[in-house]
Amino acid sequence: MRLENILALTKGTLHSNPNVTLFENLAFDVSKVKRGSLFVAYAPSDIQEALSNGAYGILFDKPTQMGDSEVAWIKVEKIDDALKRLLRFYLLEKELQVYACDPITLHLAHSVSTPSNFCPVEGSMAQVWEKLWPLEKKSIVLYSPALTDPEIFIETNQLIRAQETTITIIEQTLFETSFIHHDTFYERQMLSPFFIPYLEHLLFFYTFMRIPFQLKSFSKMGHFSPVFTNGRLEIKEFGSSDRVVIFEPLLELIDEQIDFLREQASWSRILYILPESMKSSLTIGIENILFYGYPEEILMLLQTNSFHFALIAGADKSILNPARSSMRQLELDF
Repeated sequence: MRLENILALTKGTLHSNPNVTLFENLAFDVSKVKRGSLFVAYAPSDIQEALSNGAYGILFDKPTQMGDSEVAWIKVEKIDDALKRLLRFYLLEKELQVYACDPITLHLAHSVSTPSNFCPVEGSMAQVWEKLWPLEKKSIVLYSPALTDPEIFIETNQLIRAQETTITIIEQTLFETSFIHHDTFYERQMLSPFFIPYLEHLLFFYTFMRIPFQLKSFSKMGHFSPVFTNGRLEIKEFGSSDRVVIFEPLLELIDEQIDFLREQASWSRILYILPESMKSSLTIGIENILFYGYPEEILMLLQTNSFHFALIAGADKSILNPARSSMRQLELDF
């Protein structure tokens, strides 16, 4: 990467007069800096170590004590915006085939083994850079505009969706599914049937694009995540209790998940614990909806209401970690 190109693309200002004209690589982790690197200094405290490791240049956006004038000190308005412009330019020559999808389909793609020329990508700008930069020419990229800035890419296409049903469900619970796909039986997958339509579209996409794939594990989806608990909200083994707290971080999925639970678990008492910001957007006629203003209120709502399933929007299972100490405090208060 040439210094003059980096300055032009990042709209950066050079605050030194170095002899450096070329960088060997770009590094985000100070431990990966080597002689000739351009170090991206999200944390100014890492700069000295980067220089000791051989960095030829420092890209920064915070007040920084500049030292060695032989180093290229490049000041930008905002690092992430600078990197986006830089990455967008260098990806042109890769001629990537980029497809946009919803967050669920993208997260399912992380649970499927595929060749190195297919890349599901999300995360911080640094993580996106490190995923995309080494890709071979004409690789296929899958991303979600809800999770990754679409302006990174020059041109994108929408995910090609399934035209027929190829997954047959053999047995299901709310949180596990046994199914057949193209004559292969997948027994007791840790995947709620809620996700099967999304998986259908993903597998169709792989087939249509002739991308070889092999299903791995769906246990870390991060959506519609069940945590089995007892009456004291202590976490129990999967399937070992009849009280389940379900966590969903994406608010836009809640309406669909409410419908799923009402259809698949109509026999049970279900709580829907939602942030107050959702009050105006919910369908009228749904019972047992409770609202919280702060995450700390969720434990109180769970403890003071009976349920078989409690769907919690906009929070994750880490709120259950302090459950025991919170309960003790409740007992003392009463």
